Amino acid sequence: MAANLPDYCCLLEPAIAIAKQAGRRIMEIYEGGFNVEEKDDMTPLTEADMAAHTTIEEGLQALTPQLPVLTEESAKIPFEERATWSRYWLVDPLDGTREFIKRNGEFTVNIALVDQREAVLGVVYAPVLGVYYYACRGMGAFKKEAMEEAHPIHTRRPLPEGRVTVAGSRSHRGDSLERFLANLGEHDLISMGSALKSCLVAEGKADIYPRLGPTSEWDTAAAQCVVEEAGGRITDTAMRPLQYNTKESLLNPHFFAFGDPDCDWSRYL
Repeated sequence: MAANLPDYCCLLEPAIAIAKQAGRRIMEIYEGGFNVEEKDDMTPLTEADMAAHTTIEEGLQALTPQLPVLTEESAKIPFEERATWSRYWLVDPLDGTREFIKRNGEFTVNIALVDQREAVLGVVYAPVLGVYYYACRGMGAFKKEAMEEAHPIHTRRPLPEGRVTVAGSRSHRGDSLERFLANLGEHDLISMGSALKSCLVAEGKADIYPRLGPTSEWDTAAAQCVVEEAGGRITDTAMRPLQYNTKESLLNPHFFAFGDPDCDWSRYL
C-alpha cells in the first residue's frame, strides 16, 4: 500500500472480507425460507438482518477491538457515549430488507469507517449480484464483479447533452421526488434498491440520486465514500456534505448523490 495513504486504508481488504462473509450468511437464509418481523419503526426485519449483524459486529471487533461498531440493529447507544467517538465503524448489515423480501437481489451489505464525522472507507456488497464497490480516502473507488478484475470507477461529467439519468428508489417514492423530477424536465429513470442507487452514480451510469425522504446514517456512509472517491458528492439539499454522528438522531437530512460536483441540484426542488 502506498506510503502516503491514510493509516485506515489497511482496513479495507479485511472489511471487504467481512462484508463477503456476511453476504454468505444472508444468502443461506435468502435461498431457504425466512420469517419477517416488524421493528418499532414499522420497517421489516428478517433473520438475515440479525445474522449479518452478528457476523459483521464480531468480525470488526476482532479486527479493531479499539473501535466502536454502530449498526442498524444496535443503534440505541446514547449520543452522550457516541459523542466521544472520533473514529468508529458504521454498518447496515442488510440495506434493502424490502428488496430482500421481494427476492429481487437489490440489497447490500454496507460497511463504513467514519473518522472525524466523515466517511473515509466504504464497502457496498450485493451478494446476489456478486458485485461490490469499495473505496478509501485518497485511494479512489473501485468495482469488482464475479470472475472479473476490480477496476476503477468514476462519476461522469459534464452532464451528457439533453436528458439527465436519475437513479430512484424501487420502494420509496413521494411527492417531493415527483416535484423534483417534474422541475428537472426530461430525464431517464433507473429504479434500484438499497445503496446501489448511489453506486450507479459512482460508476457513471446515473447523474443524480435524489433522496427526498427519510434515511439513516448507516444507509449512506459506505456509499458516500465510494461516490466521493469516484469524483462525486453526497450532500444535503443545501449542498453541504453529509456528516455523521453530529446529533442525537441518526436520521439523515434529505440528500443528493451526484456525479458532477459543480452542479447545484437544489435549484430543482
